[in-house]
Amino acid sequence: MTKKLTTIEDSAVPLPIENLDTDQIMPKQFLRIIDKAGLSKGLLYDLRFDEHGEPLGGSVLNQPAYDGARILIGGANFGCGSSREHAVWGLQQYGFDAVIAPSFAEIFYSNAMNNRLLLVQLEREAVDVLLRESTDDPASKILIDLEAQTVTSTTSGQIFKFPLGARHKRMVIEGMDTIDLTLTSLADIEAFEKRHFERHPWAAVM
Repeated sequence: MTKKLTTIEDSAVPLPIENLDTDQIMPKQFLRIIDKAGLSKGLLYDLRFDEHGEPLGGSVLNQPAYDGARILIGGANFGCGSSREHAVWGLQQYGFDAVIAPSFAEIFYSNAMNNRLLLVQLEREAVDVLLRESTDDPASKILIDLEAQTVTSTTSGQIFKFPLGARHKRMVIEGMDTIDLTLTSLADIEAFEKRHFERHPWAAVM
C-alpha cells in the first residue's frame, strides 16, 4: 500500500531560470530507452556538464552543499516546451519530491502531478524569498504541508499559501494516478452503466 504523503521538509536547490523547458530538463539523447531507469544522469545535463562530460564547477547542481535536497526552486513557466514524461521521471530519480515556481507549463503540470511530483505555485515575491534563503544558506529548509496547502520557511518563519485542486491534492497525498482515481468511482460507474442499458437495451454489447 502506498504511504500517504502529507508533508515534505528539506533543503532546496535554487535554480531561478525562466522558461526552463523539458528539452533542457531531459535532453533528447536520454530518451532512447524503453523504461524509466537511469534518467537521473540526464537531468539538466547541459547545466551540469560541459561538452566533454566533465562537471561544471559553477553549476548549483554540482555543489556538495545541495546534495540530497528534495526540493527544487525554479523560475516562471517551468517545464514548458515538448510534452515528455521523462522530464518528470528524471526529476524524481534525481531525488526531487517537489518543485516550487511562480508558474508551470500546463502539460508538465499534469504529467508531474499524475506521477506524484508535487508542483507548488507561489507568487513571485514568495519564490524570491525562498530563492534568496536557499542561496544564502544551503542548509536552510522548507516545509511543504499538502493538507494545509502552505509552504513555510524554517529560516524566517514566513508562511505562504499555494493553490491545489482537490483532485490533484488527493492523487499526490494518496499516491494515485488517473486510473487509480477512476477506480475509486467504480461502483458508481457500474451503477450508471446498469441504468443506461436498462433504459436502452438495444445498445447493450452482446
